[in-house]
Amino acid sequence: MPRTSAPPSAVLAPPAALSDSARQRAAGLRHMKRVATGLLVVLAVVFAVAFPLQDVHPVWGFVRAAAEGGMVGALADWFAVTALFRHPAGVPVPHTALIPRKKDQLGAALTEFVQENFLDSDVAREKVEGLEVAHAVGGWLRRRENAARMAGEVATAARSAMAAADDDAVQELLQQLMQTHMVEPDWSPTLAGVLEDVLAGRHHVTAVDLLVAHTGDWVAAHPEVFLETVRRRSPEWSPELVDRLLAERLHAEALKYLAGVRGDPHHEARRSIDDWLARLAADLRADTPARESVERFKRTLFADENLRAWVGRAWAALRDSLLDALEDPSSDLHRALVAALEDLGARLQEDPVLRARVDERARRAAAYALSTYGPALTGVIEETVSRWDGEQTARTLELLVGRDLQFIRINGSVVGALAGLGIHTLATLLF
Repeated sequence: MPRTSAPPSAVLAPPAALSDSARQRAAGLRHMKRVATGLLVVLAVVFAVAFPLQDVHPVWGFVRAAAEGGMVGALADWFAVTALFRHPAGVPVPHTALIPRKKDQLGAALTEFVQENFLDSDVAREKVEGLEVAHAVGGWLRRRENAARMAGEVATAARSAMAAADDDAVQELLQQLMQTHMVEPDWSPTLAGVLEDVLAGRHHVTAVDLLVAHTGDWVAAHPEVFLETVRRRSPEWSPELVDRLLAERLHAEALKYLAGVRGDPHHEARRSIDDWLARLAADLRADTPARESVERFKRTLFADENLRAWVGRAWAALRDSLLDALEDPSSDLHRALVAALEDLGARLQEDPVLRARVDERARRAAAYALSTYGPALTGVIEETVSRWDGEQTARTLELLVGRDLQFIRINGSVVGALAGLGIHTLATLLF
């Protein structure tokens, strides 16, 4: 029979790699083989002694018959036991070496047995239908040490996932998302809608007040700017006193005007700002140069290599910060995660609606896993057995059950001896 690739199972390891329990089983098997073979040798010696003496005294006839029957039983059972694992004495007798030859059928039968008697059984369905995990999970999570442990596992899983992710692929994904959701959509209608909402809700008034207030404070604190401006623009022959008086007048009028804007909610400057924002919103909705300018600015912004590099750096910094915070027990994020897990555990125990919903989803998930992945799981058995080497499989199974099978040889010797003795006794009585 052609051999397949070397078996993956540790059970089929060479003798040097056997575990302590496997070595003990091997020693027990060798011991029982010696006992069974020794019994056969004893019966053969008794037969050799009794056979020539059976005419001397009738008792030796009974001894010979018992020894002869015992040898027949021992040899027959030796043949039967050996035929399971190999050809007896190396002779390719038909219907021997059953396990090496029938290994694949054994794997298929075992797969079918597991599928029908475990995964598709009424017991499995009852277990799935009665599955209640929410209360037990809630009780486990409710303990702070368990919640902290789960938070640590979440942090470890997150770091492993991030380590497995390709940074270049993530950055490319981010750029694709930016292209799809920020560059390709038209910004102008969105900005127009935002401006219209701002005007309708008068949300810009606060910004205008803040701008006017800061402008007034700056003008009040920098009168020298006005004087310097007047000096630069006045003729060379203008007296210094005239320039200073004009600058002071302009400074006072500017402060007066800003104070008027600041104090009058209906000032013409405020109305001008409202009108300008309304026109800008209308222009952004129409096909105007304003709309084209916004779109050109958007394309230029996202085509900038500096922005792309910044996105990559921002992703790396955000990732590292989140992972470090998740793993640091003293961080706010880690403590928040532990508190959230504790709260989830309490809710799973105290909220019957949430508990019932979680249990129901767990049942559906278990039923789906059984129906969808059950055949695949049992198929692993058949595939694994098919990869095993036939002779090595036979040796492994013999190592597991061979010691008990040697008792069959011993029992065969005893039963054969009793049968031989009984037949000889019966024949003597009858004839």
